[in-house]
Amino acid sequence: MQAPVLDETTGEDRDHNQPLVPPLNFALVEAGIYRSGHPNPKNYRFLKKLGLKSILFVAKEDYPQEMLAWLQSNGIAFYQYRTAGNKVASHRVGCLVGCLRKLQNWSLSSILDEYKRFAAKQNIADQEFIELFAAPVVYKDAYRPGWLAAAPCAK
Repeated sequence: MQAPVLDETTGEDRDHNQPLVPPLNFALVEAGIYRSGHPNPKNYRFLKKLGLKSILFVAKEDYPQEMLAWLQSNGIAFYQYRTAGNKVASHRVGCLVGCLRKLQNWSLSSILDEYKRFAAKQNIADQEFIELFAAPVVYKDAYRPGWLAAAPCAK
């Protein structure tokens, strides 16, 4: 990413009047939690406005070096969970968000509706995975994020 060109009189970024461009399939999951397709340089100004602390990349392939450099220069932590290469990206993220929604006690019909809105095709195996997901969540209630539904077994 190029350094912003500053206006000589105001010292402001000349690009501040340019539109902010979100990545493809960008959406809010919960306050401070977002989902999207691969960002590109056109999305940098938009992403910077979000105040991101970290990015989780769920894929087999390596993350683009240009994007890694941008993340590092902006103090954004990068985490990658390498998956088998047989899943479409929107399905991997859809499964992850679907499981999060189960932890939030969403109804299955609402979870699957959200999954279908982002998935290129409806994958029955993914939908079954989300439906059957029932991993126990162990945490200390004092550290429970606001988006996580309180579990009766929380200590």
